[in-house]
Amino acid sequence: MTTTPTSDFLHVMRTRGFLADCTDLAGLDDRLKAGVVPGYIGFDATASSLHVGSLIQIMMLRWLQKTGHKPIVLMGGGTTKIGDPSGKDEARQLMTPAQIDENITGIRQVFSKYLDFGDSPTGAVQANNADWLDQLNYVEFLRDYGRHFTINRMLTFDSVRLRLDREQPLTFLEFNYMLLQAYDFLELHKRFDCGLQMGGSDQWGNIVNGIDLTRRVAQAQVFGLTTPLLTKADGSKMGKSAAGAVWLNADLLSPYEFWQFWRNTLDADVGKFLRLFTELPLDECARLAALEGAEINDAKIALANAATTLCHGAEAAAAAQATAHEVFDKGGIGDDLPKVTLKAEDFSPQGISVVQLFTRAGLAASGKEAKRLIAEGGARLQDTQVTDAGLMVTQEQVAGTLKLSAGKKRHALVTL
Repeated sequence: MTTTPTSDFLHVMRTRGFLADCTDLAGLDDRLKAGVVPGYIGFDATASSLHVGSLIQIMMLRWLQKTGHKPIVLMGGGTTKIGDPSGKDEARQLMTPAQIDENITGIRQVFSKYLDFGDSPTGAVQANNADWLDQLNYVEFLRDYGRHFTINRMLTFDSVRLRLDREQPLTFLEFNYMLLQAYDFLELHKRFDCGLQMGGSDQWGNIVNGIDLTRRVAQAQVFGLTTPLLTKADGSKMGKSAAGAVWLNADLLSPYEFWQFWRNTLDADVGKFLRLFTELPLDECARLAALEGAEINDAKIALANAATTLCHGAEAAAAAQATAHEVFDKGGIGDDLPKVTLKAEDFSPQGISVVQLFTRAGLAASGKEAKRLIAEGGARLQDTQVTDAGLMVTQEQVAGTLKLSAGKKRHALVTL
């Protein structure tokens, strides 16, 4: 066959920019055209929500389902107890089983927006590797599966080699992670006939290990596919903003703030983000990306509306756009701005400091950052520049609802 895949899923992956590497592109293409292929991506439960940095993987699972295949969301209830060393400079803080379970519950809310779970042939499945990893007898595991891995080869993987090159410690606990992830693929193949693992390109070594183990133990051919590691045009990490992580759960980040993250996309990233994070047709993505000057803002609004609709619904996207129009175009106070509610006991006889207001509202990560924002002229109270970091705001002032602004694009309301 030609090097250009013809299955619907791989066509989407290639044309929209998801495809970095595949272990056997022609073989996977044939398998996808032959029938439903269950495919999985693993997510460790290190927080109660995923953030935008995981969205490229979530969209892959969504496209897998939309093109007639079965997505498997693998929650790392077992592997989270260890921590993936890939891309990390130091060991992750270990979490309790109760914390991990609570995080898995929160993360499930994210996937319910993007995938259809159910018993149909293409219905999404959520699995938890604690179901099998917690039951492992360590000695038997090493005897049955450890013999398929060599230390020589494991030392060549980036997750290990980079840590050692920098002379940073890599615990034996973390070193075991790649064995357990490989075992996950074998176990999912046994339980769900899973034939495909996907992930970021930093997961290539782990994916190849799983494919090799499944071939050796189950005599089965399975496949791996990776996406490019995504960074913004300015080199910064995807998933971070000036205020911190861009969470996908509304209880950690409001739909308005989520909308604003996409609205503030760098011009050079608009086309790429439209292809990856929306389902707009490719010709429309190209048309929007080609806009220049002030018109590029129309493309950014289209991106923000489409991405927010997928994550939070059309109503939330419309409300966010209306608030942005009210705040930026009319200079007013939008109904959908993030809010912080104070209580009477938050005020001293002199009031509450403006520095504390900016940190409480999430417009500054710390008091030091809030003071720097004020010193640089970027802090505003009711659209009036704040020049005194020692300013105290009284309870009477807040009773009428205060608008805080950090720069031109970040706003919040303070109420009682």
